[in-house]
Amino acid sequence: MNPRDTFSAPLAPKRVVVKLGTGVLTSGVGQLDHARIAAVCAGLAALRRAGTEVIVVSSGAVGLGMGRLGLKKRPAELAKKQACAAIGQSLLMQTWQRGFEPHSLTVAQVLLTHEDLRERARHLGVKAALAEILGYGAIPVINENDTVSAAEIKVGDNDTLSALVASLAAAQHLVILSTAPGLIDMKGTGGIVPVVEKITPAIEAMAGGTTSETAVGGMATKIAAARLATRAGCGVFIASGAEPDVLAKIFGGRNPGTFFVPSGLPLESKKRWLAYFQRPAGTILVNANAVPALRAQGRSLLPVGVTGARGAFAAGDVVDIAGPDGKVFARGETAFADMEIAAIAGRSTDRLKPLYPGRKRLEVIHRNDLVLL
Repeated sequence: MNPRDTFSAPLAPKRVVVKLGTGVLTSGVGQLDHARIAAVCAGLAALRRAGTEVIVVSSGAVGLGMGRLGLKKRPAELAKKQACAAIGQSLLMQTWQRGFEPHSLTVAQVLLTHEDLRERARHLGVKAALAEILGYGAIPVINENDTVSAAEIKVGDNDTLSALVASLAAAQHLVILSTAPGLIDMKGTGGIVPVVEKITPAIEAMAGGTTSETAVGGMATKIAAARLATRAGCGVFIASGAEPDVLAKIFGGRNPGTFFVPSGLPLESKKRWLAYFQRPAGTILVNANAVPALRAQGRSLLPVGVTGARGAFAAGDVVDIAGPDGKVFARGETAFADMEIAAIAGRSTDRLKPLYPGRKRLEVIHRNDLVLL
């Protein structure tokens, strides 16, 4: 089958994110699988010719660096992994550019940390840069910036990164290509689960980790990524990168792997940022009356509904909101620091106005700055 001729039917998305694991790109530690890379690039180029914008999230930098340095096992020390990433990243980009050269496509390197996605101005900057790159007809190739990433700014794995990118870019579909053919029902039929309408504990129980010396995560991180992306309104495919014409099959309506159905309508941009790109600084606790007011009535969180706070946070920080049962059900930007919460908790705004004469609004979290999880 020629991928050039296969994207006219069932799916014609405006924008897709395709994530490829180290195992798809290599045939061993630091050994590139050039035939597979060429096939993937041909499939992605066919998508571009059909009018679909393509964003690639590519693993492989650490693995390629390991190969160049002659290492057989993934280093445990952070500095050694950073060195492998620094050496391998240039090799990775050369690989992608060579793969797309026969199709007259240009690639653009984008290296991200979690902080680039969490901090609002940088988040918007990344979004604008991706739109500009796509506008030029180039293909962004995104990877975590492992050379500088430390625990506090690290996304952690490229499955999660691909879901965050799909949400950021408002992609219609995320395709995760890996060594696994899809989600396999190991405790049941032993076959691939073709469609997952909702990620339940039973679905999560089917996931496992990875034993690869170069990879991070496994099916468990892919399930977690699918949960994140589908909640942002993005359909997710998990399939084998070794499957011939895999992208042609997926977007021709003959997906050989597993499809995760998107849930609900996509969130608008700021609420998507609040929901999926944050590491909350703390938690605001609310009473039983506040829960339905926020959940069902779309209200702002007022001081009268607050019972307390956990953690240290400042005004303007993103915090979780938890009900009387302790379960987090919402998230938002707080107008009050943790030290102020005890003074305002349970009090009406009329009683608080004399204490805050310079403030026009006394919502703890305004509804425009709040998102349900």
